[in-house]
Amino acid sequence: MMFPLRRWNRGQPLSSVTWFVKRWLHSRHHSLWILLILLGVCIGIQTFAAHQARNDKLIGLQQMRFPVNKENQFRTVRRQNLRSQQTERSAHGNHQNEGYGKPLYSLIISLASSQAEARKASLGKLLLPKDGSKPNLGLPASLAHHSTSKGLNLSTEQTIISSPTTSNFLKAHINSIHTKATCHPKSHIVFLKTHKTASSTILNILYRYGETRNLTFALPLHKHSQLFYPFFFAPHFVEGVSSRSVKEFHIMCNHMRFKKSEVAKVMPEDTFYFSILRHPVAMMESLFSYYKSIPAFRKSYSLEDFLNNSWKTYNSSVANNHYAHNILAFDFGFQNNVAAGAADLEERATVVIAAIEKDFNLILISEYFDESMVLLKHSLCWSLEDMVSFRLNSRSEQTRRSLLPNTAEKIKMWNTLDWKIYLHFNTTFWHKVEILVGQEEMEREVAQLRELQSKLAKTCLKDGGAVDPSLVKDAGLKPFQYGTAVIQGYNLKPNLDIQTKTKCQRLILPELQYTDYLYNKQFPEAAAKHRQATKIVKQVRQRVGKTAMMGKQQE
Repeated sequence: MMFPLRRWNRGQPLSSVTWFVKRWLHSRHHSLWILLILLGVCIGIQTFAAHQARNDKLIGLQQMRFPVNKENQFRTVRRQNLRSQQTERSAHGNHQNEGYGKPLYSLIISLASSQAEARKASLGKLLLPKDGSKPNLGLPASLAHHSTSKGLNLSTEQTIISSPTTSNFLKAHINSIHTKATCHPKSHIVFLKTHKTASSTILNILYRYGETRNLTFALPLHKHSQLFYPFFFAPHFVEGVSSRSVKEFHIMCNHMRFKKSEVAKVMPEDTFYFSILRHPVAMMESLFSYYKSIPAFRKSYSLEDFLNNSWKTYNSSVANNHYAHNILAFDFGFQNNVAAGAADLEERATVVIAAIEKDFNLILISEYFDESMVLLKHSLCWSLEDMVSFRLNSRSEQTRRSLLPNTAEKIKMWNTLDWKIYLHFNTTFWHKVEILVGQEEMEREVAQLRELQSKLAKTCLKDGGAVDPSLVKDAGLKPFQYGTAVIQGYNLKPNLDIQTKTKCQRLILPELQYTDYLYNKQFPEAAAKHRQATKIVKQVRQRVGKTAMMGKQQE
């Protein structure tokens, strides 16, 4: 409906411009032209949008041309299918704000998942061999046949299939995305440092990355080596939180008992959370050696002896005994005292796994450390040079103990919750490798990473590798020794230039020394007060000792 304009009184004083506008709008002829022009613009926009959508769809379908009914177009891969669609969402959901949530990519994932599900239904379940032919996962030789193959679950008999064409296209698509500006190196990171899982080596990687970029670490209060583990994490455990001397923390990576709600109070909202798991059999063998002095292990002359009598020697209420039972579940913040025959075992395991998947962007596997570093590199948008490392806090082979086959089975039963956690995330690890990297690219980058590390070893290390702690020449580079384990260290080559020596030194600096160095650098005033307090305590102890000696002499 056209509303009539008020008639203009020619006697009313108006500027020439105002008069022209009023006169032009007053004409119905011009009003109709305005409506027609607007209508034409709208039609043009809709036509252009429809044309673009059609082109995008055609391009996507052309690249997705692969047969769905031919047997030879599908292959089994080294992973099982655990709730395929849920895992797909978990693998990709964390990237929706980083340029990964493209319509074409979503279409490809949806089609590939549907075809994989259909194909799996037609092929049925794959029974895994139960002989000793599985590859060694970095366990002691006697444990090799108790380990899982890459991505294969020993407790279930399932497999997942995938089209090579789809996999190659996904890999090419994702790799091209990583080269664009949508993939920015992440600097807000939380690493849940689990026990005896090669986590000290990862901590060193994070320390070096943060130090060279002047990032701020969420370090333990008062120079503690851990974030008051085994207590649940609390914000005031971090130096600088209570005093508000730090405006922003970038990296948190020291030992803690995880509690997401409390960690989130310290770290920014866009923080990347990851952790690492190890096969429970190998991990238990290492724990028994390293924590031999805890009450649960103290009276047992061997790990087999402990497992046979754990109902006598294990008391969950005694301090430090958590190291002896489902320690992975404990570190992630869950109840660890779960028996293998418990009626609610499956329900508990499901809850724990779901919570970890919700809280963490990535879970790595210790047995495939180099592959884990490549996957972490892609997830963080770092370079391959950022991922180089030497093994730290590693035991001498002489202190590793061979276990009987039935002992390995007893360990799985004793740590049944950890075993279920490991099996699940061993599967999702290889799923993420296939989606984010691809098998061929993974093999290529692992080879490159190993070559870089080999060159660094030739440049930095005097003896070419790790040595017994008694042979470490520099006292500042000697690793901390605990329990019956013998933790190896390194010697630097002499006559290195200053820049090379500094780089090499950081690669082999043990965890306690590196943490202390970063604390002194980040909190110089607090470090000075701590040194003064330590000096006073030492003097008091010396005086008390002298007084006691004099008293004994007078007697």
